[in-house]
Amino acid sequence: MGTKHSSMGFKTRNSLSIFVVICLCCLFYILGAWQKSGFGKGDGIAVQMTKKTDCNIFTELNFETHHNYVEIIEPSQPKAKVFKPCHVKYTDYTPCQEQDRAMKFPRENMIYRERHCPPEEEKLHCLIPAPKGYKTPFPWPKGRDYVRYANVPYKSLTVEKAVQNWVQFQGDVFKFPGGGTMFPQGADAYIDELASVIPIADGSVRTALDTGCGVASWGAYLMKRNVLAMSFAPRDNHEAQVQFALERGVPAVIGVLGSIRLPFPSRAFDMAQCSRCLIPWTANDGMYLMEVDRVLRPGGYWILSGPPINWKTYYQTWKRSKADLQAEQRKIEELAESLCWEKKYEKGDIAIFRKKVNDKTCHRKSASVCESKDADDVWYKEMKTCKTPLPKVTSANEVAGGRLKKFPERLHAVPPQIAKGFVEGVTAESFEEDNKLLRKHLHAYKRINKLIGTTRYRNIMDMNARLGGFAAALESPKSWVMNVVPTIAKNTLGVIYERGLVGIYHDWCEGFSTYPRTYDFIHANGVFSLYQNKCNLEDILLEMDRILRPEGTVIFRDEVDVLNKVKKITEGMRWDTKMMDHEDGPLVPEKILVAVKQYWVGGTGNSTSSDQ
Repeated sequence: MGTKHSSMGFKTRNSLSIFVVICLCCLFYILGAWQKSGFGKGDGIAVQMTKKTDCNIFTELNFETHHNYVEIIEPSQPKAKVFKPCHVKYTDYTPCQEQDRAMKFPRENMIYRERHCPPEEEKLHCLIPAPKGYKTPFPWPKGRDYVRYANVPYKSLTVEKAVQNWVQFQGDVFKFPGGGTMFPQGADAYIDELASVIPIADGSVRTALDTGCGVASWGAYLMKRNVLAMSFAPRDNHEAQVQFALERGVPAVIGVLGSIRLPFPSRAFDMAQCSRCLIPWTANDGMYLMEVDRVLRPGGYWILSGPPINWKTYYQTWKRSKADLQAEQRKIEELAESLCWEKKYEKGDIAIFRKKVNDKTCHRKSASVCESKDADDVWYKEMKTCKTPLPKVTSANEVAGGRLKKFPERLHAVPPQIAKGFVEGVTAESFEEDNKLLRKHLHAYKRINKLIGTTRYRNIMDMNARLGGFAAALESPKSWVMNVVPTIAKNTLGVIYERGLVGIYHDWCEGFSTYPRTYDFIHANGVFSLYQNKCNLEDILLEMDRILRPEGTVIFRDEVDVLNKVKKITEGMRWDTKMMDHEDGPLVPEKILVAVKQYWVGGTGNSTSSDQ
């Protein structure tokens, strides 16, 4: 009997406990629903925080739950170092092409116009300011023809090149009518004449090189014909010409044909031109023409417009004798023959030469052949007065190095260097896998930032381009990508050019050959793992800040430990950052760090951040 009553009491207490638990669950559910409905205090706080958020900083960025915020767990450390703005005199600072340092070097062979980077004790450890009144450049295609005066406040070219139709100043903008020294009637008409000889229209010609580019109107107008031109010019008395080119949205770097090899791989360009570039092609036994030959693809074209072409018409204007000009042209043509080039066209101001597709078809006296086995070993390497040998072929019709498909097919076709096994560790299968992976990465980036792929980001840089998969996935007339292959990474730049993309070799321990504020978007995949034991990560980040436009975006992808270090430095750089999980989930040690550079200009301290 006692046992029965005890059992009944236990059941009663058990039922009561279950009832209490159910009631509590219902109560918390009702409170939660009330909180979420918009009438709770917590929601009021959220509304206040939302109001305080500056929408200009993360406009169109998506940080929803498919990418979770990753808390940084690290031992207690002092606050991040705060980097102060540099003096306004450094607004257009180019660390490796500064005039004061350049003048200490010889003028012979333009050595003083080459790269001369500051030693460690002279490096700036501050943030380069934008000029007062700076605004985001006009979107493409308007940006091709107009540049804001406040962004590049230099009028000298409007006077020096007024007759040649380079650039005009109108109100608060510069207008670029598309003229040039040798095409004052416009780049379109000039390109039409070239296209009567060179197969520009059918995709055979995709990559081009403009030596001594001016404001890069040739490259700007080639873009609508699906040709991507890399332009270069020195930082000289033609003030800001490369800066204008990049402000317009055209690929360009500060550079010169001097004593050091160009930072491009061999057999990179389908077409190259000198439009009154004033390069002394016959000097140093033709060394400069031999360097163009190195980077020109077999079957590629070289265009020369300007002295000495059409000397009979211009000898008085150029203030040179007929005999002198005639001898110069004859010497250029002899050099071209020794390089296995054939003159295809000469009319008016233009001469066009074509490089033979292989050495078997060359039966003329050749220049001395270079002994170096690596024609792509170019970083700070002196030019040589010799012809770069072509890969061997087995028949007269075979293209040395491999025949390329026409663009756009060549963008995704297996590049010849990979197909022939010239890139160690890369096969046709791994190439396809890399393309697939980079498309996946880009899809994840677009979920984070919906502006990717729009005209908001015109000038894009991939700091560690590898096989060019990121640029290939992003390929669009709305943007172009500067594919950088670090000098300490595997040499894949030749593959990138075979895909119909452009890029450059560079060592990120040094300043890049460009002006400040020239890129809208930077992709840094594995860069800091690559360099963390090579140089100061702070220096690399300050250089990224220099070349990134105000309110531009950086996406880092790296191991979480490395990104924690990066994020710590960026906290003192007027950048807004968010750490994200890998697209495959939080257990993957590789993470994504998204950064947006705040808007501020020199002398004011103003910023898009609310904590200034």
